[in-house]
Amino acid sequence: MDSTPLDTTIVIPTHTEERWSSLVRTVACARSQSPEPAEVVVVTDHNRGLFERIQRELPGVTVLENAYAKGVSGNRNTGAFHAKTALVAFMDDDITAGPDWLAQLVEPFADPRVVGTGGGILPDWEGPAPRWMPDEFLWAVGGSYAGMPTETSPIRNVWSASMVVRREVFDAVGGFRVGFGKLGDRNRPEDTELCLRMSAHDGGHWMYVPRATIRHEVPANRSSFSWFVKRCYAEGRGKVQMAGLDDGGRDTLGAERSYVWSLPKAALRNLGAGLTGKGADNFLRAGGIVAGVAAAGWGGVVETVAAKRAPRPRKTLEAAR
Repeated sequence: MDSTPLDTTIVIPTHTEERWSSLVRTVACARSQSPEPAEVVVVTDHNRGLFERIQRELPGVTVLENAYAKGVSGNRNTGAFHAKTALVAFMDDDITAGPDWLAQLVEPFADPRVVGTGGGILPDWEGPAPRWMPDEFLWAVGGSYAGMPTETSPIRNVWSASMVVRREVFDAVGGFRVGFGKLGDRNRPEDTELCLRMSAHDGGHWMYVPRATIRHEVPANRSSFSWFVKRCYAEGRGKVQMAGLDDGGRDTLGAERSYVWSLPKAALRNLGAGLTGKGADNFLRAGGIVAGVAAAGWGGVVETVAAKRAPRPRKTLEAAR
């Protein structure tokens, strides 16, 4: 059957059997989309046992092994470069989505200037949501955060847990940057970096579709304050590292600066709510904002110093000529 302009392949990266039940649920969500995707591709990250189990127990999906270096960027690229459809959708292996998720994310592609779309992400806490967690910092657990658009709107970047890309543009920029992204405890914003490069290609733009919601699992071990601080620190380092990768002269971190300038108002709003008797949790959330900003800022300083101290690569003979 010939591919139509809005046919879509769904790619689901996975790396560990510890998420097996979540993966099975995500695959079921992918296959139940209306309209049905042309293909559902699951890519394992250098885990032969998991690859063979998916082959045995999940019929009806295409299973591939990461063809690149270990890490989620190569995992996603393997699936996306395999696709033959005009659009490629990405789901994480720990999300759930309603049957109209894909249709809503595909709709903006009627505009040829749209290079990608992303949807709203609701944290699905394993336990109770932390009382101190500010809505402005839900990105730390992979969720949409306060201050994002509430209607379908252009946006600088979306997240790969809920993303659709125009394959032609994705291929043209080389996909996700392999070696830059999530691997073990390291967390780098590979999805934001991809969005910037795809937007720069022929002046395209991204659309955020908040009604195309998914629920993203948040394990109990990611509900602690110490994990939150470490995650914010890693984000600070990652964003500075991302800015260092840009050679196009763009204001890579403009959105981050605007976001940071909005946080004092959010902290004061929570303090004011606490002082007027609207709940002691508001004081905790104000403290969470301060801690998150401090941790991210310190991470940015550490990465900036590390980059300046790193030895510069030696020029080759030809480059020196």
